[in-house]
Amino acid sequence: MIVGIDLGTTHSLIGMHGADGPVLFPNPHGQVLTPSAVSVADGAVLVGQAARDRLVSHPGDSVAHFKRWMGTDRETRLGSHRFRPEELSALVLRALLADAEAALGHKVEEAVISVPAYFSDAQRKATRTAGELAGIRVERLINEPTAAALAYGLQEREREGRILVLDLGGGTFDVSILELFDGIVEVHASAGDNFLGGEDFLQVLAHAFRQDMKLDPATLDASEQAQLLHRLEQLKRELSARSAVDLQLTLGGRELHWHMDEARYAQLCEPLLQRMRTPIERAIRDARLKPEALDDIILVGGAARMPMVVRLATRMFGRLPLRHIHPDQAIALGAAVAAGMKARDSALREVVLTDVCPYTLGTQVSRMGPDGKERTGYFHPIIQRNSVVPVSREDVFHPVHAEQKVLRFDVYQGESPTVDRNIKLGELQIPLTNHGNADRSVTTRFTYDVDGILQVEVTENATGKRHELVLEQNPGVLAPDQIQQRLQALQALKVHPRDHQPNIALIARTERLYSEHVDQREQLQGWLLQFREALESQDTQRVERHRRELGRALDELEGLQ
Repeated sequence: MIVGIDLGTTHSLIGMHGADGPVLFPNPHGQVLTPSAVSVADGAVLVGQAARDRLVSHPGDSVAHFKRWMGTDRETRLGSHRFRPEELSALVLRALLADAEAALGHKVEEAVISVPAYFSDAQRKATRTAGELAGIRVERLINEPTAAALAYGLQEREREGRILVLDLGGGTFDVSILELFDGIVEVHASAGDNFLGGEDFLQVLAHAFRQDMKLDPATLDASEQAQLLHRLEQLKRELSARSAVDLQLTLGGRELHWHMDEARYAQLCEPLLQRMRTPIERAIRDARLKPEALDDIILVGGAARMPMVVRLATRMFGRLPLRHIHPDQAIALGAAVAAGMKARDSALREVVLTDVCPYTLGTQVSRMGPDGKERTGYFHPIIQRNSVVPVSREDVFHPVHAEQKVLRFDVYQGESPTVDRNIKLGELQIPLTNHGNADRSVTTRFTYDVDGILQVEVTENATGKRHELVLEQNPGVLAPDQIQQRLQALQALKVHPRDHQPNIALIARTERLYSEHVDQREQLQGWLLQFREALESQDTQRVERHRRELGRALDELEGLQ
């Protein structure tokens, strides 16, 4: 059994392809969306809804949005533990796998995981590492826009077509142009912004709130700042369905009232909308298409619900985008379809998925300036971005000086003409032998495969001697021995049992509301005391009754009914 996983910035989901198509597995709360949040409570790890609520009540022990740190060596301290982004993601994956195994009744060992199309080489390897740390084999990484196309059943279309997928998630924005023909889903171009998502639109609201309320963020403690962001996130969601929203909350001992309407919010977010236009235009330009040549526009990702995003797509392409699949679920459903294809599910027609290299790969060269002086630090592309993978390209290089004894190849990834703004992936030192007037040039071949592994091969043209560099690791990515050490450390962690999660989440939610609602604190404390007493009784029926009653009371307090 191969499952499909959407490992998202804000929420994560897991599913499989069954007899009736793709299905998603619910978590212990009955929801298919599991918040991508981790918290440490009493030495044990919490993942999901309880961890997200503890961002407000216990901000120093909780974390979210760590997908943006994938591919870096950043560490987060939670309680007495320190976690890398891969480990935090692995904890989310373990929770999702537990949900799948609870539904299926057997262990899951293989998965297809979706990643942003514009994820770098290091970020993709970090995602594979997260899967390894979670105890599964990652059969394939599928680009999120491609997964969305599969969710819409576009691979079953009888006619050919070109599809533009806009994926605005919690932390990343992806654009992909795909062509469908003869059972082939071929990616023509990908572009995006790994630091543009719903979280950035939330920060626009936070900035406007602080300015309007003349609120100095330095006067708020971590819990109050987390409370503010939580309430503004609710307001942002409400603005997707209503033209105006009022917010009331207490911060720093002040009772604050704030009004925001969708028109002003869109105006404040105009710089972010302009940032969205840039990768859209780049993808269309790279695919050598005109906007009118596109047959369908698909909008996915939770942040794509915002009316301003729909208007942007409609204005740019002169038509309404397709949105009939739940924007939060589209990628997970597509990953489940991809998992079924990988497992060769008989219900699925054989479809070939092609992919592209999202970044340009090349090396550093020296160039002669107009004044005749040598200038170093220039980037020379060898594999251009959006080349269909697997791909192999070669070029010939010469030493700068006749007496040069070593030729150094620095391998870079990026789109800048100078290497100082690109990412260095590695280097290869080539000793040069002096054969009099013999040819001292070398031929360099870059080969990039579907697993994101770059092989660099340099051949001395005079002697035929070959030198090779395989870039399986990047700066910030764990080495194999480090993965084993981290795996052992994660296995030793205490994790709250899955069947206790609804109770733990309800306590975390009550504690969050206690932080947010000063006037109701005595009542909330009383409810919490009653529920804890019910838990201590270990009477299953009593616990279930109190859980339902407390849940309804909290719903009424939050105005969710």
